[in-house]
Amino acid sequence: MIQKVSHIGIAVRDLQAAIEVYKKLGLVVEGIETVESQKVRVAFLPIGKEVRIELLEPTSDESPIARFIEKKGEGIHHLALATDNIENELKQAEAQELQLIDKTPRQGAHHASIGFLHPKAMKGVLLELCQEKDG
Repeated sequence: MIQKVSHIGIAVRDLQAAIEVYKKLGLVVEGIETVESQKVRVAFLPIGKEVRIELLEPTSDESPIARFIEKKGEGIHHLALATDNIENELKQAEAQELQLIDKTPRQGAHHASIGFLHPKAMKGVLLELCQEKDG
């Protein structure tokens, strides 16, 4: 079952410069992580107790984030919804004939299992489903 908004992913060219901008709003970096499989560095900035902003900096020109920035510029990349059963959510989405990018979960940032639904299926929004390590 989908439980909440987990995070908003924002594509940035320069992670440290973006962190400095968000610090001006009083946000604090919870941590920075490199996700080799996605060729990205991620900074986590919590908002309240349940939602966070994830700033995403490509570590390679072949990164999906690098391609996104090249095509669309910096900005909101995806919306992530937390679930307690990612396998089931992906199966249900496929049964509803929603176009999937991932038919099976993969490892994402923050030790989460993730799967993406294609923006064409979600009215232009890249939607990430994630099962967080404690959920």
